[in-house]
Formats: sequence, C-alpha cells, structure tokens
Amino acid sequence: MANLKELRGRIKSVSSIAQITGAMEMVASMKLRKVQAKAQSFAPYTAEIRDMIQRIAAKVAGEEDVALFTQREVKTVGFLVISSDRGLCGSYNSHLLMALKKRVDALQAEGKKVKFWVYGRKGYTWLTRRGFEVERFFAEPPLDKADFSAGKMVAQALVEAFTSGAVDEIRLHSTRFLSMAKFKPTEQPFLPIRTIAVGDDAQKSNYELDFLIEPDASTVFNALMPRYLETVIFDAMLQSLTSEHASRRMAMKGATDAAGRMTKDLKKIYNRARQESITMDLLDIIGATSAVS
Repeated sequence: MANLKELRGRIKSVSSIAQITGAMEMVASMKLRKVQAKAQSFAPYTAEIRDMIQRIAAKVAGEEDVALFTQREVKTVGFLVISSDRGLCGSYNSHLLMALKKRVDALQAEGKKVKFWVYGRKGYTWLTRRGFEVERFFAEPPLDKADFSAGKMVAQALVEAFTSGAVDEIRLHSTRFLSMAKFKPTEQPFLPIRTIAVGDDAQKSNYELDFLIEPDASTVFNALMPRYLETVIFDAMLQSLTSEHASRRMAMKGATDAAGRMTKDLKKIYNRARQESITMDLLDIIGATSAVS
C-alpha cells in the first residue's frame, strides 16, 4: 500500500512545479509577442537598404574593386553561431548545434579549418566542451537585451576577420522563425557577399535614375555594405531570439500539461490508497468486535 504522506508530498511538489512552469509560459508568451513585433518591423528596413545597394551595384566597376565581394580559395571557414543564453527552451539549442556539428564535420573531412564567433552562452559552452577554439564570445549585452549596436559590433568583428585574411569565408548559423510552432536552424553565407551582383552582372533597373555618385560608386558602395551587413546580423539575432521564446513557451506549456496529468494520476493513486486504508481499519474494528462478542 502506498504511503499516504509520501503521496501528499508528491502531489504538492508537482502542483508547485506546474505553477512555476505556467508562470514561465506566460512570461515567454509576453516576450515572444514583443520580440516578434520588433522582428517584423525591422524586416522592411533590411529590404530597403538591400534595394538601395542593388541600385548602385550596376555602377560599380567589378568585384575586384569591392573588398567584401572578393572570393578566394577557401581554406578556413568562419561561423557566427547565435544560440541562447539560458536553457529551458526545449530542443532549440540541440537542433541548432547538431546541424552545426554536421556542417563542421563535413568541412573538416575536406581538410578545411573552422573558426567560431559565438553569441549565446549555450553555444559557447557546447563548443568549448568539444575542444573547439572560439575566436570571440560576445557575452555583453545578452541576446535578449541586444540592440542594433550589438549587431554592428558583431558585423565589424566579422568584416575585420575576413578582410585581414584570418578566414576565407564566413557563414551565419542561426535559427529562423517561421511560425509559433516552427523554427528552423539555418545556415547562410555572409562573406564574401554572393547574394548581390555587382558591375556588369548586376541587373539593370527598368527605370534608371540619373544621379551623380561622389567620390565614386565603389567608395559609396563599400561604405554602404557594412551597414547592410549589420542589418543582416541584427535580423538574425531577432529571428533567433523570437525562436528561442517560442520554443521556451512550447516547452513550458508541455511541462505544465505533463504536471497536470501527473497530478491527476497521483490523486487517483492517493484516493485508492486512502480507501484501502479506511477499509483495513474497518475490517480491524469488525474483527475485534467479533472477537469480544
């Protein structure tokens, strides 16, 4: 027969856990709505600056005049990994880091070196425990308090690493928010830039504005590209943070539901054990009465 006191303690503990996870679910939901709105409002800015760059791209002489477009033999690949600072967010970090591991293993099998820049303590801990050397860990500000200046700081570090020759290619490894229940680990090329064509390869606009560019198109283009890269980084940070909160909300909801089911099962066991105890007491009383009579 189950111990009634022990069962009461377990029911109380599980109910307390359910209250905590329920509160965490509400907090994650509030943060999710706030960050999701911020990510959605930032998307038009990214699209506009990209459009501006594409208008100037056709006036640039060629890739050789634009340092961030220079492609060379890839011997060292750099990764910017954006993970979470805290846990309790389900499989968010594990999916992201397992996808990274597959990519790194494939590159190392080809004889290429890998270097890492990390935003988020979980990613930094995962890499250091497996013996990878992290070139720079961006600890401050934490991801949930990061603003555009944090994206600018990260972009400057990556551009410096690329232009100095420390890496031949940089890729961005983060999580893309698709819906409240779906977020996908994503890897996208960052440097050298391949998504925007320059020179003769650039697509001409049907309505070409006649404007002067001073001092020259390449100089202005090189000045705009870091701003564009900063928006790409910050957009990835917002997408990752939104995915983190969505994953935490789902994990906490699952934990709360599981605690509710466990409490219900424990109460059934408790009621059955209590009934058995009462029945045994009655049998003892009836037995003692019969013996006396």
